[in-house]
Amino acid sequence: MIAKLTGRLDSSGAGHAVIDVGGVGYLVEASARTLDALGAVGGDVTIHTEMLVGEDFLRLLGFAKAEERDWFRLLTNVQGVGAKVALAILSALEIGDLQRALASGDSAMIARANGVGPKLAQRITHELKDKAGALGVMAGSGPALPAAAGPLGDAVVALTGLGFKPGEASTAVAAASEELGAGASLDALVRTALRKVAK
Repeated sequence: MIAKLTGRLDSSGAGHAVIDVGGVGYLVEASARTLDALGAVGGDVTIHTEMLVGEDFLRLLGFAKAEERDWFRLLTNVQGVGAKVALAILSALEIGDLQRALASGDSAMIARANGVGPKLAQRITHELKDKAGALGVMAGSGPALPAAAGPLGDAVVALTGLGFKPGEASTAVAAASEELGAGASLDALVRTALRKVAK
């Protein structure tokens, strides 16, 4: 699994960029916001990545911030939202705007993204209004972990994926982090957090 690339921006086009890492060019699909954030061709860049693997494809998606990648993962957990639609939403909306749209139930704002109709926007709003709290971005959703908290955020997403409520997952991961200390691995955080919620 490739989690991050650091290299030189070799080229960029509509919806993608090529990152040269030690002479190897990685084709990375990305949102318009991420592509803008990469800067000029030839410059040094660091990009967070998500690898999608299928029977007949291997795709690498890139994100300027780990927070954007976390939101991509949440969005693609919604039925009917694939990588293309998730990237379109992240291109159309700043993370803060997306958070506000979900918190207020404003599906019309999410429907601004290409390929997102009213029904899908309503489904996204309905399903993520609570789950979005897993990233520590909604008021009143339990202990707030910093958005894009690296392994902490990933651990909360993992627990919510297993069916735990966002507040419950956040509390367990916060407790696990306190017990294990800074620098704990994602695997250790998830295992310890699962022990916490099982008590």
